[in-house]
Amino acid sequence: MKTPKATLEVRLPWEISADEIAAILAGSHSNPFAVLGVHKSGDAYVARCFIAGAEEVTAMALDGSVIGELSRQHPDGFFAGQVSLTKLQPVRYRARRGDAEWAVTDPYSFGPVLGPMDDYYVREGSHLRLFDKMGAHWIKHEGAQGIHFAVWAPNAQRVSVVGDFNGWDGRRHVMRFRSGAGIWEIFAPDVATDVAYKFEIRGHDGVLLPLKADPFARRSELRPKTASVAASELLQEWDDEAHLKHWSETDKRRQPISIYEVHAGSWQRRDDSTFLSWDELASRLIPYCVDMGFTHIEFLPITEHPYDPSWGYQTTGLYAPTARFGEPEGFARFVNGCHKVGLGVILDWVPAHFPTDEHGLGWFDGTALYEHEDPRKGFHPDWNTAIYNFGRTEVISYLVNNALYWAEKFHLDGLRVDAVASMLYLDYSRKHGEWIPNEYGGNENLEAVRFLQNMNTRIYAEHPGVMTIAEESTSWPKVSQPVHEGGLGFGFKWNMGFMHDTLSYMSREPIHRKHHHNELTFGLLYAYSENFVLPLSHDEVVHGKGSLIAKMPGDDWQKFANLRAYYAFMWGYPGKKLLFMGQEFAQWSEWNEATSLDWNLLQYRMHEGMRRLVRDLNFTYRSKPALHARDCEGDGFEWLIADDHENSVFAWLRKAPGEKPVAVICNLTPVYRENYTVRLPIEGRWREILNTDADIYGGSGKGNGGRVQAVNAGGNIAASITLPPLATIMLEPEN
Repeated sequence: MKTPKATLEVRLPWEISADEIAAILAGSHSNPFAVLGVHKSGDAYVARCFIAGAEEVTAMALDGSVIGELSRQHPDGFFAGQVSLTKLQPVRYRARRGDAEWAVTDPYSFGPVLGPMDDYYVREGSHLRLFDKMGAHWIKHEGAQGIHFAVWAPNAQRVSVVGDFNGWDGRRHVMRFRSGAGIWEIFAPDVATDVAYKFEIRGHDGVLLPLKADPFARRSELRPKTASVAASELLQEWDDEAHLKHWSETDKRRQPISIYEVHAGSWQRRDDSTFLSWDELASRLIPYCVDMGFTHIEFLPITEHPYDPSWGYQTTGLYAPTARFGEPEGFARFVNGCHKVGLGVILDWVPAHFPTDEHGLGWFDGTALYEHEDPRKGFHPDWNTAIYNFGRTEVISYLVNNALYWAEKFHLDGLRVDAVASMLYLDYSRKHGEWIPNEYGGNENLEAVRFLQNMNTRIYAEHPGVMTIAEESTSWPKVSQPVHEGGLGFGFKWNMGFMHDTLSYMSREPIHRKHHHNELTFGLLYAYSENFVLPLSHDEVVHGKGSLIAKMPGDDWQKFANLRAYYAFMWGYPGKKLLFMGQEFAQWSEWNEATSLDWNLLQYRMHEGMRRLVRDLNFTYRSKPALHARDCEGDGFEWLIADDHENSVFAWLRKAPGEKPVAVICNLTPVYRENYTVRLPIEGRWREILNTDADIYGGSGKGNGGRVQAVNAGGNIAASITLPPLATIMLEPEN
């Protein structure tokens, strides 16, 4: 008896297994590009597509010509069939269901946008144009307009882009995996800009993660929404060639730099307490800063963040200006407006840590991708945030590219880098056993050091007009020295010691100050160890610390006199200047990010006097090279009186080559002193160019009638000077 032959299943060229179809329909197929789209089969071409809800599908070329009818392989909307093509090319489908008809351009029929050189530079960590490649970009590709999406998620099993354009259906735009770089990408044809999107990621274990915002998104939804928005390329006609040229060709250490630190959400608000837009801020803040004589505006972080009371320091969108103040173009217009009138713009930048919101970077692809897995290195106990993994090439590239992005796309003049100390030390805010030593057994975070050196090297090479400023609160050496000399490469460093010591001194009752004289003189021992910025920042007027005027001792008159004298002390002291908003008119209340500053105080003489003083200090500082040209060099400073403890008097000379010197004299007790002798370097008349006790500033009007005479007596040149109470005066030789 003959055994019957087995029946061979005949499968048409466009047909695939039921298991593969099921995987496509379930969104679990690891490589849908191998199945969907157009493929060559022998001498013919076949097309396959998944269009949910369709009953019939006709395949067309992009020019609308019909190339074939596809047959339905599964009732949920899987179609396949032979098409009349002579080469692989993008196709479009006309889908029908009953009377409804719609067109779908097949994303799986397009080739990749990224190339092998992108993979190479990403792996090497030398890609300096990641912000033009990653994220969402509206481009023309193989004859069609659409959005190219790309995201780094090397350990994911599958990544889809979901959004308003596909009903947030993770099966419809499953991305192509570039295994060499760990990047997923897809070109989504016909998708327009301004559409909301996120990434749907299935981890290596197959578990679907919470939807993730795009790490490279250039725009985000307004909180409490958390999706990214596909922004068009930034269009801004820049009018700042002269501004950029000036700062790229000058030694910033020898330029006057006086920074107004601003929280954009609370400097001023509309009458209904809502935020001002960037254009509204421009119309108010720019003229104000120009009138006040500041050279730069420094914004607390304006990158996207979910929680208002974080002030922007818990950022979830490093590439996106927050939606609170409008679109990114508004911020570009603001910067351009500043540059046209000579104002620089500095951004507070946070590369030290990031929040653990589920839509953010935390466990991005189901693994500790941007952060360290070990909480001893990857979790920050002070802020309950994750710490970037500075030992990972792709993470460093992400952050370095972000610094370059703000400089290039928004023409920013500087980055003030937040919490540098927390980056430099492995044991920062950690007890014994809560941190892991480096390979040499020390507490230095060598990976973070290399990152900071890399970032500073790159940004100064690409954008020489930009300056980086470190908020670093320890005595780490050479923070603002070049990398090739073993430094971290920053342009400047915040002088936290100056802020701490001088505020400690000024908060004391004047009768006790003679016992703490060294709190004002000690800083000169290290004043030139770094290129310093003197900060009276937001950190000093929050968390119960009170405002600067509230820290001053005495009755109201003495409080104002103390603060006026202190400001002039600081503006005469070596170092660049920074003052937080509201302190220039002596706001009484502690800063509150939820409300506008107390601008009504300017109707009162003492507050308006304080504002006038800060304005005049800025213009004096800027117009007198002796006060700024040697801010970072020891030969620009000379003590005249450093040891008069009993009277709490200080005097010094500020100098610059070829320029008139300026003598700064501080009387920090309420005692009115006449005929006080001060040594001066040049005999003749000296003009009183500033007196904080002047009536116009709210003072008592005591002074020297605008002039003092320096007399040479036996080879010693000195002047007999009147020192107003709780006041600082500045003198300059007339000739």
